Amino acid sequence: MSRLAKWIVAATCVLAAGRVSAKQYAYIVQFVDKKGTPYAISDPSRFLSQRSLSRRLQQGIAVDSTDLPVNPAFVDSVRSLTNGNIHGVSRWLNMCVLLLDDSAKIHALDGVSFIRKVQSMFSPGNVGTRISVKPDGLLPAKKSTGSPSYYGNTWQQTALVHGDAVHDAGYKGDGKLIAVLDAGFIDADSHPGFSDMWTSGRVVDKRNFVLGNDQVFIADTHGTKALSTITGNVAGTYVGSAPNASVALYVTEDNGSEQPIEMTNMLMASERADSVGADIITTSLGYNYFDNSADNLVFATDLDGKTTIAAQAANTATTKGMLFIASAGNEGGNSWNMVLTPGDADSALTIGSVDFTGVVAGNSGFGPNAAGQVKPDICLMGQLAAVFVGMGYGTQSGTSFATPQAAGWAACLWQEYPGATPSNLRRAITRCANSFSSPGTHNGYGIPDFSCARAMLLGVGDVPPAMADGSFIAVLPNPSEGKIKLLIVPDADQHVDIAICDVAGRRVLQTSGDFLKGTNEPVALDLSGLPHGMYFLKAMSRTRQQVVKVILN
Repeated sequence: MSRLAKWIVAATCVLAAGRVSAKQYAYIVQFVDKKGTPYAISDPSRFLSQRSLSRRLQQGIAVDSTDLPVNPAFVDSVRSLTNGNIHGVSRWLNMCVLLLDDSAKIHALDGVSFIRKVQSMFSPGNVGTRISVKPDGLLPAKKSTGSPSYYGNTWQQTALVHGDAVHDAGYKGDGKLIAVLDAGFIDADSHPGFSDMWTSGRVVDKRNFVLGNDQVFIADTHGTKALSTITGNVAGTYVGSAPNASVALYVTEDNGSEQPIEMTNMLMASERADSVGADIITTSLGYNYFDNSADNLVFATDLDGKTTIAAQAANTATTKGMLFIASAGNEGGNSWNMVLTPGDADSALTIGSVDFTGVVAGNSGFGPNAAGQVKPDICLMGQLAAVFVGMGYGTQSGTSFATPQAAGWAACLWQEYPGATPSNLRRAITRCANSFSSPGTHNGYGIPDFSCARAMLLGVGDVPPAMADGSFIAVLPNPSEGKIKLLIVPDADQHVDIAICDVAGRRVLQTSGDFLKGTNEPVALDLSGLPHGMYFLKAMSRTRQQVVKVILN
């Protein structure tokens, strides 16, 4: 499995059972074109779901030739000429993955006119799976709803990014579909914390791309732990970042080996996520080294954000209207040190790991990518993150468990602003991170504030009720503990003066600035030194005036 997953499995003492299968050789066979395909761009409902088409329509994305399935006649010819097995097919890259028991058989494709190139991926080893021992656990008692008491185990990771404010506003991922690409989902079909997800029918698709079947509740608990940070939901004990979201569960990681073919599994899973209409793809897998050293990636040339198959999957998924979220990996401080792929991808929202105080985990992967782009993008709490363990609850550390949290919070934002695009979401999330103005190689833009990101998205897509009355300034959160952010949305480029007065009319704070028409980066103000109570924020521009009541708890 990936370096990331291997580190996690070692930490959780996953035990292997027997594996039985034959050794094979893997090849990518890329076709010249899609001529002769029985599919047509004019009839996309034959290969894309209505949900997928609706997502594209919402974002103004046209169906194009990359969406067309590979010509099945080409695939059948590859199979018959080599007497091999087709592991999978990619419409985005117009190729198939071929498995052979004898490498000499690949020469049957020499000179075939519809084949552009054949690329050896070396042996995928014994394509199979292994089973984890299921540890026992106790289900904590339910508590009444509230803030820390409502979230229970997940309070620290929720509060760190002000996610509770998003939930309090009524957004918990309803109607959004998140595809989770991982190594296995043991116990995801039986853990009581997923009961609501199952009874409400929110597991909409599942596929094992390693074995070529629908068995996903095998092989590993890594995916289960990641999934729990999103849709786990036991009030008072454990509440994930998007407890009402729908999910698609995809196994792309082969626990028994570390081979480039796993990146093609990720590509095919991303395409399936597109087809079923997923809004977000999240993966806690990453790649750099493989069992055969000849396959190893070279950071300077391969992790430039666009070269590896995994990075291409992330970038193409984004062009189809999906937000792709990837882990930075746990290579920080070792000989590799840098982010893994697809965390290097240009379009990926890449996640590093911090503890509950905001200190970056030492093993969280460093950036930037080889092209100099800031990576990771943001960091969430992956150090001792709350996850499902067995039939109970516990903690695990790694970027693996910071990453899916971000996917859940993004789903909540997208629920509120259905007119947003992946670019809108990524921009709002990164601009509201605490190191946006001075990004670092280890923390990227820093820790996001999803309450602030909500404010940044005001005016994107549908007009939210809070601004429907023509207001040009909003205070978030309000009431607050003292630290607030002002979203200023003027109707023209202009200077805005801001004053905060107490109930007696005395001015306690004053600031001003020049702002562009539309949404601007939020202005942070620290009022924690003021006594608790009610204040009035007065904003004045050349054309507008507004007074907002501010409550300090």
